Amino acid sequence: MTPTAPGIELRQVTQRYGGPGAPLVLKAIDVVIPKGTITTFLGPSGCGKTTLLRLIAGLDAPVSGRILIDGQDVTDRGPAERNVCMVFQNYALFPHLSVIGNVGYGLSVSGVPRDETRQRAQAALASVGLAGLDQRLPGELSGGQQQRVALARALVLEPSAMLFDEPLSNLDARLRRSMRQEIRQLQQRLGLTVAYVTHDQGEALAVSDQVIVMQAGTIAQAGSPRDLYERPASLFVAGFLGEALSFDAVARADGTVRIGTLTLRAAPPLLAAGPVKVAVRPQAWQIAAPGEGLAGRVIDCAYLGSHLELSVDTALGVLLVIAGDVSQDWRPGQDIGLTLGERGVSIVAASG
Repeated sequence: MTPTAPGIELRQVTQRYGGPGAPLVLKAIDVVIPKGTITTFLGPSGCGKTTLLRLIAGLDAPVSGRILIDGQDVTDRGPAERNVCMVFQNYALFPHLSVIGNVGYGLSVSGVPRDETRQRAQAALASVGLAGLDQRLPGELSGGQQQRVALARALVLEPSAMLFDEPLSNLDARLRRSMRQEIRQLQQRLGLTVAYVTHDQGEALAVSDQVIVMQAGTIAQAGSPRDLYERPASLFVAGFLGEALSFDAVARADGTVRIGTLTLRAAPPLLAAGPVKVAVRPQAWQIAAPGEGLAGRVIDCAYLGSHLELSVDTALGVLLVIAGDVSQDWRPGQDIGLTLGERGVSIVAASG
């Protein structure tokens, strides 16, 4: 869908914990989450992403700035007045209540009649694939099923927005992959507005319409997953959203960039001619015959099923090279050449 209106807006939101002299956790943040889309906040521990989610939920109040949901200023409203639901890392299910009791709890305490509560709870359970498990207790469910119960409990309240705080971090890798697909499909089917917090880069790339990378209480870069991965605005974003090494290079007026002995066509936007910093991802290196491109010597080669990871000693330092051809048998001490493809190489800053 093409977003036509903001679902969630933060305007110049600032937050600190403690007195006026305490350091700022968020520094005049501006965010727009289009209605019916997922925006993921990604960043290292302490960057402010969970604080931001708590402000949207109304669990904390900002020092300054305004928060809008569906165009309504909710800055001074409490959590119950915002029509948002939060799905936590630990699911926060009541262990003594059945599945349907957990899902219908919010409706029950709001005074919704029992029959309507049960009907809506059953519909919510069906929407997340848990029909028929009404009477189970949370302790009788798998981790993935408990996560679905938490989702159903939020969906049954028909919120304007859903907030996810590291929702998959307690699951193993295979189940995490499955659940992120289910969350994405559910969000698209129901047209939900979602703010999602994670530290997992793959998760952020997989579920998001927009990714916002945060750094020390500020927004380092916002954009689509493809934009941020292929066109990072800084070395921090390039290194955080996937692996990347930075190199000193020289941009030329003819649109090429020189990295050591390698010359490549620069991906836009090209900075003015002169010294630049270039971020190179391991997938960008291409293995060539000895004598071609950058001379290298294999230090180690690890087989990872779908690809090989080579450590290669070069004049630029030791490089991590990811090779897709697993039929090759690269041995320590073997001489190779390295060239650079067009993808996975980004000019991120002027140098010096």
